[in-house]
Amino acid sequence: MTKIIVPASPPEDSLPDNFDPFEHLQAVYIPQHNAAVALYFKDLPTDWKPNIASPRSALRVACTMTDNDNQLMMNLRHHLLFDLLGYGKSGLSIFYGSKENYDPPVVGHPKIVFYFSQDIASVPVGGTVYDAECSVRLMKLQNTSEDLLQKLIEIANEVKTKFVHESSGIIHAKGNLCVSYHDTVNGFAKGSKILANAETSAINIYQLICDCIDIVFDETKITVHDPKKPSTVGIPTTTQLIMGKTRKLRAYRPVVNVRFRYAYAIIPGNPSPTFLVDTTHRYKPLVKI
Repeated sequence: MTKIIVPASPPEDSLPDNFDPFEHLQAVYIPQHNAAVALYFKDLPTDWKPNIASPRSALRVACTMTDNDNQLMMNLRHHLLFDLLGYGKSGLSIFYGSKENYDPPVVGHPKIVFYFSQDIASVPVGGTVYDAECSVRLMKLQNTSEDLLQKLIEIANEVKTKFVHESSGIIHAKGNLCVSYHDTVNGFAKGSKILANAETSAINIYQLICDCIDIVFDETKITVHDPKKPSTVGIPTTTQLIMGKTRKLRAYRPVVNVRFRYAYAIIPGNPSPTFLVDTTHRYKPLVKI
């Protein structure tokens, strides 16, 4: 006769009588959140102690949750880190338009993008934060090159050396002149251009980029377009009505200083950019500052 085995009943699980859901949530959530804070502020010393002696340290204090925080404080700290500072957007690939119709502009060749933006402290109240970017194709490399990662790390180290000084990006004076550099063989398409307040400022950026990717800069391939229309001075006040909403007219090539923030590689076939250097500490670059 077959013996029937009856499994033992599992022990009854129950919450303690004095269980506090909010205290439990804090105990679970705060260590996870603060681990993300530590990762975002990994540029600070490993033995960092809460202080507001520097802007980065003050930001970390504001983001770090404590046991004494109520729900409002926890929400504000979360919002500061994930939304305002952009931690929640790290690694996301943003795409506009139909993915089915997307074709890389130059098949197979990675593109390096250099991004600049204005310091917040220099933006007047009610003003716009201006930015700029320039790019170059790596015509000696393909997306399938076996040494692509190694070459990108080498370029990243060059970018760190030439575009970063004492942990801050170099400054480019953006302005009215449109300075273009046409060298298709070496990755500068006909549309490559930099807005600058002086020709020498744009040429300096082109020279630095050429140095980073190990090609020879040729000043004879520079073209300068000097428009008759002057740069916008001050905050634009003229408005126009668009779909029932009043919008300010965009400033025309204002004269502002923009600082290098990061450089990243767009590799055909790879859905997300590969960051080479990042002075904002929002992304995971190949080379740390």
